[in-house]
Amino acid sequence: MELDRLVFTFFNVAIAREYWPDIVKGFLITVRLGLAVIVTGLALGLVLAMLRSLQRRALNLLIVVYADAFRALPALMVIIILFFAFPYAGMSMSAFTATWLALSLVLGAFAEEIFWAGIIAIPKGQYEAARSTGMDRSQTLVHVILPQAVRITIPPLTNRTIAITKGTALGSVVALSEILGAAHSASSLAGNPTPLTLGAIAYLVLFIPFVIFGRWVETRFAWRR
Repeated sequence: MELDRLVFTFFNVAIAREYWPDIVKGFLITVRLGLAVIVTGLALGLVLAMLRSLQRRALNLLIVVYADAFRALPALMVIIILFFAFPYAGMSMSAFTATWLALSLVLGAFAEEIFWAGIIAIPKGQYEAARSTGMDRSQTLVHVILPQAVRITIPPLTNRTIAITKGTALGSVVALSEILGAAHSASSLAGNPTPLTLGAIAYLVLFIPFVIFGRWVETRFAWRR
């Protein structure tokens, strides 16, 4: 009897059949959002780390303030500020845009610090050797330092990217119909939590490959001194 009640409540086939298209739509939105966050956040972090390597005091101060602020702020708070507060300044944005921008800013802050740690981990002799061949500062950074720094940073960067990308679920707070938002709406309409079970399965289908890939990357690109 208890098992039947459990199945009826969380694994109701009739309700699952009715609402799974909504979960699939949310799944596709989550995929789009996650990919957009990864591309934008990593690119932002890399550019800021490269700019920081120029050693301009004022610029470095701005970068450090940005990185510290967005690593300290909860991603949910950033989403809420962008979606609910910015319209008062005449800068309205959709739920998708607010979530994408917030998570990208947070990922960019962490990525900048990780890339910067990789850059400063390269021995000073590498700079000097590259400059002695006639390379200027930018050529040394792009052709000598970054390839080594990126290799060092791949494992922690992969783990941080996966952790922040899972924050796409926070978009449900601003009515974004990603997996959690779609599952919650469907569950409310059905009066049954089975759509939430479908949502949990969708998250497993989406993120287990990412976790496995992250483990492989961490092993494959582990820095060997």
